[in-house]
Amino acid sequence: MKIRFGLLILALVAGAVTAYAQRSRRHNVVVKTPSMVESYVDSLAHIRERIDSTEMSSDDSRYAMLFTPLTYYRSPANHFLRLRPDGGVGDSLGVMLDKTLMDVYLSRPDLVKTTQQHLKEVGAPIVADSKARKPKRDIIEEVAPKVFEPETAPSDIVIFKPNFWTFGGDYYLQFLQNYVSDNWYKGGESNYSLLGRVTMMANYNNKQKVKWENKLEMRLGYQTSKGDSVHSLKTSDDLIRYTSKLGLQASRKWYYTIQMVAQTQFAHGYKSNDKKVYSDFFSPFNLNISVGMDYTVDWLNHRLKGSAHLAPLAFNWKYVGREDLATRYGLKEGQHGMTDYGSECIFDLSWQLMENLKWKTRLWAYTTYKRAEIEWENTITFQFNRYISSNIFLYPRFDDGAQRKDDQSYWQFKEFMSIGFSYSF
Repeated sequence: MKIRFGLLILALVAGAVTAYAQRSRRHNVVVKTPSMVESYVDSLAHIRERIDSTEMSSDDSRYAMLFTPLTYYRSPANHFLRLRPDGGVGDSLGVMLDKTLMDVYLSRPDLVKTTQQHLKEVGAPIVADSKARKPKRDIIEEVAPKVFEPETAPSDIVIFKPNFWTFGGDYYLQFLQNYVSDNWYKGGESNYSLLGRVTMMANYNNKQKVKWENKLEMRLGYQTSKGDSVHSLKTSDDLIRYTSKLGLQASRKWYYTIQMVAQTQFAHGYKSNDKKVYSDFFSPFNLNISVGMDYTVDWLNHRLKGSAHLAPLAFNWKYVGREDLATRYGLKEGQHGMTDYGSECIFDLSWQLMENLKWKTRLWAYTTYKRAEIEWENTITFQFNRYISSNIFLYPRFDDGAQRKDDQSYWQFKEFMSIGFSYSF
């Protein structure tokens, strides 16, 4: 009896201690709410388990709902906030995604950035990828032929302003010597001569319509003669002539042209054993201005070049500074100047006959229909080398307005031959 009573007392004490311990344990346990990160990681782990355990396509676009900025979708609320959540749920992937999103909505609603309705209105947000993506290769670029570009060294490009001017000319200095002894059986006399010539040209051509040509010619020659007891030196050639021609292109080779020719000489002109001056600087001086057409000559494979000037209207002014020479050049006695009008033509050509043989000719003709003047200058040059040449100069002239003697003709003629130094540029 005593033993049974003791066991009963022990059982009651043990039950009371056990109950007290359980009550104390319940009061001491702290309930810890999982964080957003732990919830999201658990959700992803759960999704992975579901993906591994089910046969679903790996490229389902609904997975983007988990990795785009957090958006509030209506589907989780429709599935889990309804009276019958098991009704019309859909496939397992949709249920899993809705459950994951619902857990995030309830634990961290502050992370929700936008709504499904807003995405429909403005479109889904695009996040720039920090990694450079390799572009897809175009099949057209693969099969198209490659353009070969040779490697070139860098170079500086220099642009020059167009220059429409060209300059040129030529000059020569020639010397002649002739010796005859006093007892030479045919007679004759010794003499020396020196001749210099300079030609300079400056031409403008803009390759469109306008052409302007300028040429300055200067010739001066001296000779000695034992037979002339009055003069130790006399001029054998003396000329200063400037030609300027302005043209406006009418066709490929024809130009409307205004031309000016001015001509005089350097020094006094004498005759043998005569002290009288027959010509001088500005005695005479001729100025001729004409209006007409110019034809550019380029024949015989560029060997014959030059121009032909035809002027139906020309103005001529002749001036004589020495009054005693007025009548010699067609002026009335006591006058210094004379003007008249007429027509003229000029042919100025250069013909390369052979490699070392050239012929230059200039034919000038002027008429007032009462008187006429014609000058035909011809220079035949044989070029031995670059610096040595020989020249033959032939110069016939006609002037029926000059004073003459009864037994003389209106035709005049001049000729000389020389050899010496020459150079062209």
